Amino acid sequence: MKTHPFGTKISTDDIIGTLAFFDDWEDRYKYIIELGKELPGMPSECKTDDKLVAGCQSQVWIEYCYHHGRLQLNADSDAFIVKGLLAIVLAAYHDKTYQYIGDFNIREYFSRLNLLQHLSPSRSNGLVSMVKRIQDIASAYQATKKVS
Repeated sequence: MKTHPFGTKISTDDIIGTLAFFDDWEDRYKYIIELGKELPGMPSECKTDDKLVAGCQSQVWIEYCYHHGRLQLNADSDAFIVKGLLAIVLAAYHDKTYQYIGDFNIREYFSRLNLLQHLSPSRSNGLVSMVKRIQDIASAYQATKKVS
C-alpha cells in the first residue's frame, strides 16, 4: 500500500487551521482539491468491487490493512473534489487504532470545517458513506480482537 501524509504529517488540526484561513468557499474548494492531489491513488487492478464504497455519487475505493494495531488506509476516487474529501477523512482515521477511530467525533470535525453545509446532498451522503465504511472496518477489527 502506498503511503501518504494524511493522519501522520497532515492532521485534522492542520486541515481545520488551513481551511479557516480562507475567506470564501471557492478558495476552500481549491484547497480541498489540492489535498486530494496528495493522495497516491490506486492502480486500476486494485480498484475492485470489494473496495468500492456504496452510496457515493462518484466512484470511491478504500483499501486497508492493520499494521501493529493501527489502521492503514489508502483511497481513491474518479472525482477531484472527492479525492480531497477522502484526504480530509484520512487525516482523521489513517494510522489510528480502532479505539481512536471509534472515539473520534467525526461530526464535530466536519462541523469545525463547516463542510457539510457547503456540499451538495449527494456529496454529503457520499462523505457519510466513506466514514461509515472506515468505521465498519475498525469495528470488524475490534470484534476480532475481542474474540481472540
